[in-house]
Amino acid sequence: MPINSCLCLKRLTAMLTTVALVRGPELLKYSFPAPHPMNFRRVESFYKKIDTLPKEMWDALKIIAPKMATIEEIALFHDIDYIEFVKKKSAEGRGYLDSGDTPSFPGIFEAACYVVGSTLELCRIILSGNVKRGFNPMGGLHHARRSAASGFCVFNDPATAIMYLLKVAGLDAVAYVDIDAHHGDGVCYEFYDDKRVVFADIHQDGRTLYPGTGFRHERGRGEGEGFKLNIPLPPGSGDEEFKAAMLEVKDFLMEHDFDFMLFQCGADGIMGDPITDLSYTADSHKFAAEVLCDIANKKCGGKILAMGGGGYNPENTAEAWTNVVKVFIEKP
Repeated sequence: MPINSCLCLKRLTAMLTTVALVRGPELLKYSFPAPHPMNFRRVESFYKKIDTLPKEMWDALKIIAPKMATIEEIALFHDIDYIEFVKKKSAEGRGYLDSGDTPSFPGIFEAACYVVGSTLELCRIILSGNVKRGFNPMGGLHHARRSAASGFCVFNDPATAIMYLLKVAGLDAVAYVDIDAHHGDGVCYEFYDDKRVVFADIHQDGRTLYPGTGFRHERGRGEGEGFKLNIPLPPGSGDEEFKAAMLEVKDFLMEHDFDFMLFQCGADGIMGDPITDLSYTADSHKFAAEVLCDIANKKCGGKILAMGGGGYNPENTAEAWTNVVKVFIEKP
């Protein structure tokens, strides 16, 4: 390679941002039996796509092994009786953890613990200052409530991360942004009256999609009023509608102060998802990541942790999540 080319490559590499990425077979274990749409192929497809990144971008990734959460960590958010219920159903390996969306299988307890533990490990790494951005592709299980599974979600890793950041790390406030096609009800309502959680969610209108929540008038309650933003979009909405909503999220976030940003980047809003009705392209994820990186740089020292969330077309998840990671690497 010519000397000038080598110098340009070194300068480019020096400008890239190191991103912590959780990768390992343990995350693939959070996979419900066929024909359930939440299966290992989503994350597997993403890992294969990431492997095609140019070497200089791949070198900017700090690979983190999945880590199991302890019961004490999960109990930062979830009720201990519910944790024990999941543990028991996991040992039995049959039945459902909810009314019919979230089946039990042998080892589901351990698989769910790896999801939560990996998100918490990224929190710790980012707070340490070693990196300012991280990504857990299996994270973002935003439907689980404190005492119940819901919507394919056993333990709610973003909500547990919020509790960790506020209670253990001692941060004053956390921003949570969710672009999954499904409303993040397990985060929204569990922190509905908490002004320390600045919540913004773009999703398909709840009148047309599970969980049937997340309406415009839902802005928080008590001390939390005005700290929640829900933007429901009608079925068929595409990139134009999403980007307009994202700019509204930007204005909302800039009105508030926070010390850390969590980003649930579900890919089920992309056209061709088998269980939703939105029509984004993966460019929406690129746009969202760019906007949020800029806001995080201004508001919280750049600290942003992304979680994969939903998305049941493996090709869509691979492209959308790779777009997020590429922006995380390329943005200062």
